[in-house]
Amino acid sequence: MNFFIKLQDKISEFKLQINYMKKFPRIVFIGSTYFSLHSLKELYMKQYNIVGIITSPDNIKKNFFSPIKIYALENNIPFLQPKNLLEDSFLRNLKRWNADIQIVVSFRILPKKVWNLPKMGSFNLHASILPQYRGAAPINWAIINGENKTGLTTFFIEKKIDSGKIILQKEIKIGKEETAGELESKLKNISGFMVIKTLENIINNKIKPINKKNIHSSLLKYAPKIYTKDCRIQWVNTSIESIYNKIRGLSPNPTAWTLLFFNKKKFVRFKIFFVKKIQKIHNFPVGSILTSSHDMKIYVNGGLISIIEGQIEGKKRMNIKNLIHGIQIRKNLFVR
Repeated sequence: MNFFIKLQDKISEFKLQINYMKKFPRIVFIGSTYFSLHSLKELYMKQYNIVGIITSPDNIKKNFFSPIKIYALENNIPFLQPKNLLEDSFLRNLKRWNADIQIVVSFRILPKKVWNLPKMGSFNLHASILPQYRGAAPINWAIINGENKTGLTTFFIEKKIDSGKIILQKEIKIGKEETAGELESKLKNISGFMVIKTLENIINNKIKPINKKNIHSSLLKYAPKIYTKDCRIQWVNTSIESIYNKIRGLSPNPTAWTLLFFNKKKFVRFKIFFVKKIQKIHNFPVGSILTSSHDMKIYVNGGLISIIEGQIEGKKRMNIKNLIHGIQIRKNLFVR
């Protein structure tokens, strides 16, 4: 008898879950990175009604497939990989999903024909406290600029980039030695919570307007896309603090780099992943290098940058002891 009572209870509980799921809006998730994947997993594991996914096309030349696509395949979720977001066939397929809401995490700019489609709108998760650090690389630029705090913002997508009505914000501290990779992991760990709380607030009509700080345009900081040329370290006329922040703000990707000069014979590109800063007064030329069997220090304005991990062009990424052993030359080295 107890068995049948328990079975009936389980069936009732299951029916309640099914009915509750039907109340969820039809969601289209839009993203392309590992950062996006965390939010998608949270939504899927909590049984939200994901009717489709939009992600980036495959890069056959680099043998790269979006982690979002891989997750969609593993869990039998329909997906689209448009090259052109205004292509008629893509828009027709998107409309067939009949989404109530779209959730965007780490994707390219959406045209109005896409973000304006769902009746409940489209919201984006951005890795900064807006209106500061609008743009493609907010995590990197926050560290490069020496900020001690950042966070996440969710907002409704509108015509102007990263400037729609703010729904939620969550602020976190940036460690003094933290790299962009470490900060991204911290933000990723709270991203799922932010997406789900935002979604629930929209479903339950509990959105409270967040007043943006009235910041003059001259005081706003931006986060444009970072190109390889932007990652080169400028040693001369740059403070030790700025160099240190740039290296950790670009680690592990896209990675700060310089040209390393071997014994007045040749330059090679030298990527720098991790360093320590040593503040010290000295009279050595900026860019000259002090080496021993186990360390490499570069003289800069206000001290030395001690290399912990780097990669010489054509070699593997390695700790500095192995790197020094590999180049075998320890005199007359400098960077520029």
